[in-house]
Amino acid sequence: MPLIGYARVSTEDQTPLPQSEALQIAGCVEIFEEHASGGNRARPVLARVLERVQIGDTLVVVRIDRLARSLSHLLEVIESLEAKGAFFRSLQDPIDTSSPQGKFTLQVLGAAAEFERALIRERTKAGLASARAKGRVGGNPGLSAKDPVALRKVRLARQDGYMERLNETAQDWVPHVRRLRPDMAWEDVLQIINGPLPHDRRWTQSRLLRAVKAYVRDGFLPDEVLGRAGRRETDDRLPAIVAAIKGSDPDITLQAICDRLESMRERTPRGRTSWQPSSVRMLLERAERLGLLIRQMD
Repeated sequence: MPLIGYARVSTEDQTPLPQSEALQIAGCVEIFEEHASGGNRARPVLARVLERVQIGDTLVVVRIDRLARSLSHLLEVIESLEAKGAFFRSLQDPIDTSSPQGKFTLQVLGAAAEFERALIRERTKAGLASARAKGRVGGNPGLSAKDPVALRKVRLARQDGYMERLNETAQDWVPHVRRLRPDMAWEDVLQIINGPLPHDRRWTQSRLLRAVKAYVRDGFLPDEVLGRAGRRETDDRLPAIVAAIKGSDPDITLQAICDRLESMRERTPRGRTSWQPSSVRMLLERAERLGLLIRQMD
């Protein structure tokens, strides 16, 4: 099983070299280094690593805090790896999802996170009930009086909460939007984003557009991604989609592209019941002739 290493340090004056050396000794065939805060979930290198991972690969870090600063983020990344048939290992922590012991540790962590959320909910309910029993009514007096300052604070807090939730999922959609828009229509971009995602994490077009507009507004994505997509000949649509899938993962196999197209429910060009590698190869060759795909150098 190929081991893919990820090393992270928070600032430019720090060096990831000790982590990279430990990952190399552990047998990692590829090592990705990133300078970014652990609290930022929308890390471009991490997003690229998670796109790169394939079935049977193992993502390796020296310590789990190099990957995630919160339990929820750690579990989210591991779930995305499991959805791809990949694994996760931390060299200095007892987590290796390819082993029964590691899976058990992960289950314990997940149960602890759910228990913590349940405690918070119960404490909140108890506090509200106690306040009502004492005759206190919840709510913000400023909001009740429609005070502009209070309204603005609530609006900003909601906006911050929305951006935080977006950051948790940015690795799923930001790289695709940055790479494919505005050359590809939103409908096709949406299919490519949703292809590898489990059903409970898939996007609707309206949700995706709202998220992209928020990222453009805050400068995380360029204005150009919201531009109008150019008209594309109907016969060029499938080559463009296949080229986009190949572009996001140059090492992806023809069969894996078939599986992705099946999950996207794309119809085969020759009316077959399922996608075949020969059809994908034909579309890739056509995409190259159309200038949609740059041939990978051997």
